[in-house]
Amino acid sequence: MRPRSKKHFEERYARVSSLLVPDPAQFRGQWSSAFLKVGTDPDLNMGTDPVFKTEAPFFDTGSVPLSVPGSVPVSKRELHLEIGCGKGAFVSGMAKQRPDVDFLALEVVPTVIMMAMEKVFDDPVLARQQNVRFIEGDARELTKCFTDNEIDTIYLNFSDPWPRKKQFKNRLTHEALLAEYRRILRPGGVIRQKTDNQGLFEFSVDGYRAAGFEVTVLDEAPADNIMTEYERRFTEASLPIYRAVAVNKKGAD
Repeated sequence: MRPRSKKHFEERYARVSSLLVPDPAQFRGQWSSAFLKVGTDPDLNMGTDPVFKTEAPFFDTGSVPLSVPGSVPVSKRELHLEIGCGKGAFVSGMAKQRPDVDFLALEVVPTVIMMAMEKVFDDPVLARQQNVRFIEGDARELTKCFTDNEIDTIYLNFSDPWPRKKQFKNRLTHEALLAEYRRILRPGGVIRQKTDNQGLFEFSVDGYRAAGFEVTVLDEAPADNIMTEYERRFTEASLPIYRAVAVNKKGAD
């Protein structure tokens, strides 16, 4: 079911579009430059920072980010990717929990990614940290977004199960996409998956193993678990949630 259009969508989207990477291909192989850190003063009032509190986009129409006085790209930080970020509860929670990590959130539905960007944009902690960026697009576009070994962790949270057999090719853990994940993940990088759908979970675990990942099935949520919107709903209803961690063994053979 397609989400209903949101009131004042264009105005709301424009207000938070500084968090959107309009042309992710330009950062392929150099994603650290997409995360500018402004200033060094820990007491800096990020509420007036031009990166976050302006209607002008953070990224210009050229090949590099807009120049911001006092800003420097931060390299050698881990890069984590959530595919299908929904309304942003997970990525915003993770970004606050891990300020040392840069997060990319991919979402294909414009109204949904708008709400996720609003959640990050309006959070003063995340405005200070500046470690979340968004890509509006489909997982099948990963090839043009990332080079080999560029991602440390991929999150797949409550993805569409596509339950009919003829729809399996659309699953985010279909063999074609698993090959892409294996390519863009560094050796030892991981996929962390959560789902309420047992059929999708079993399909995914089998797929990970066939693709060369080392799989661990988790019986319970880790202590530092960040819930998605769906996860909170399922937990409150006492419904089972299936979790797995798949480690990319590339280069370890």
